[in-house]
Amino acid sequence: MTGRDRVLTHIAGGHVDRLPLMPITMMYAADLSGVPYREYATDHRALAESQMKVAKTFGFDYVSVISDPAREASDLGAAIEWFDDQPPAIIESRALLTDKATLESLPLPDPMEMRRMRDRIDGAALLRRMSSGEYLVEGWVEGPCAMGADLRGLNTLMFDFTDDPDFVHALFSFVVEMELRFATAQVAAGADLIGIGDAAASLVGPRLYKEFVLPYEQRLFQGLRAMGAKTRLHICGNTRRIVGGMGQLGADIVDLDFLTPVSEGRTAMGPQQILLGNLDPVRTLRDGTPESVAAAVDECHAQAGERYIIGAGCEIPRGTPADNVRALGAMFAR
Repeated sequence: MTGRDRVLTHIAGGHVDRLPLMPITMMYAADLSGVPYREYATDHRALAESQMKVAKTFGFDYVSVISDPAREASDLGAAIEWFDDQPPAIIESRALLTDKATLESLPLPDPMEMRRMRDRIDGAALLRRMSSGEYLVEGWVEGPCAMGADLRGLNTLMFDFTDDPDFVHALFSFVVEMELRFATAQVAAGADLIGIGDAAASLVGPRLYKEFVLPYEQRLFQGLRAMGAKTRLHICGNTRRIVGGMGQLGADIVDLDFLTPVSEGRTAMGPQQILLGNLDPVRTLRDGTPESVAAAVDECHAQAGERYIIGAGCEIPRGTPADNVRALGAMFAR
């Protein structure tokens, strides 16, 4: 059974020979290949080669084009700070939508004509060719709250929920339409699954999440399903107050960061939702031992049941010992 078959069969509820391995690797993959991170984030060829190497080295079941949350914002004209060996950062003090009126004149981009979006699309196509069906290929877009924060500024957006709810609705509508266009191009290029990163959503309470974020996440997931893509929701941080809403999206896979117990996710989302995570990336994975990593995976599996995929709460950190990464799949060697 190939990794791609394993993930797709597991999503469909069929029998698999083992649980899929789908941890997020970005800087870790670049370091493994000796690629400076700026190159990884700007050259799809470096990203694809690094993803193939990390998947083959550690027996992962997928490869991914995820690199940083600034691709869409950068192409729209947001101010970005670049670093030689770190992910690019959006400069919030110079947010693109500092003046809310700018949204009215902001055109929806054609992803194929945008430099950084096109690079991700080309990455999905290259990974599809390089993997030859052995690995599932994951595309990636930003969720409405995360991209809204990237364009407006995180702190300012939090005030907008109360001060100008109509603007927030207009902003999130723009984001969903843009991301569906971006996802469509990635699926056409060869992505089997689209991951949605909506980190800023963990910072809002259940009332704001239900009123503002959930309806637009639902619209995004509905659009992805309509194009035939499998889906993965990734919200970094403490999602314990919104985990029930996350389970209403119909995502094929829901990631849980280490601050949200797997047992709570299972209770809130029911027995059929596939959960991924939630190992503490630093204390358990980077700073632990192979034995403690394997024990943590066993505990997550016990809490989640068979509808579970192995991964950390977020990205595998730089400097994580290779033996600890191998220990993610230790249960398969028994």
